[in-house]
Amino acid sequence: MKPAAKQSPAGGATRIDQDAIGARLREMFDEVVNEPVPDDFLELLRRADERHPTGNPDVDAG
Repeated sequence: MKPAAKQSPAGGATRIDQDAIGARLREMFDEVVNEPVPDDFLELLRRADERHPTGNPDVDAG
């Protein structure tokens, strides 16, 4: 029988569990970062930049 995993003092996951979760999150992040940006989204960003050239989107909000 496998011994029970030791939990952290706060009752959370073990260090091994946290490391595994962190590794998987890094893998997922890397996959997303390496995906191409859709043309429609790039166009939306371009239009937003033209509308707010100063980088302050609150300029004409109101």
